[in-house]
Amino acid sequence: MQNLLEIGQIVNSYGIKGFLKVVPYTDDITRYSNLKEIYIEKNKKLEKMEIEEVKYHKNLVLLKLKGIDDINETLKYKNCYIKIDRKDAVDLPENSYFIVDLIDIEVYTEEDKYLGKIIDIFPTGSNDVYVVKDELGKQILLPAIREVIKKVDIENKKMIVHLLEGMV
Repeated sequence: MQNLLEIGQIVNSYGIKGFLKVVPYTDDITRYSNLKEIYIEKNKKLEKMEIEEVKYHKNLVLLKLKGIDDINETLKYKNCYIKIDRKDAVDLPENSYFIVDLIDIEVYTEEDKYLGKIIDIFPTGSNDVYVVKDELGKQILLPAIREVIKKVDIENKKMIVHLLEGMV
């Protein structure tokens, strides 16, 4: 398991006082208010930053970080990703998982037939959809619903699924 979780991307500056405009990668954007520090990934290096202030604008997070006080400084971080320590992550409800923990997990049917690995996850509104790809490049789309997802073992990177009629 990865120790750092990606929780957003800096897409621009906001105003002239050093705020960063962030697209959050979390279901509850207000969770940013509980953070004291973050990591910014820039040029494949991590920079630990202290949060001074958090605001919300539409569906975006506005972050003011210590040491970033003007628009010129903010532009250096445009398109960078924000990460946090796993210990600072929110507690997930039962049968919920971090996307990073599901990517590359091996997927098997209840009959122990290997289907492939999860390569992507996308939300549809009512539920997520897991994109599973086998060794030949064939993809299967699995809805993340109880009727399909039977068991998830994050530690052993294995998922057991029940294929509904017409899925394959």
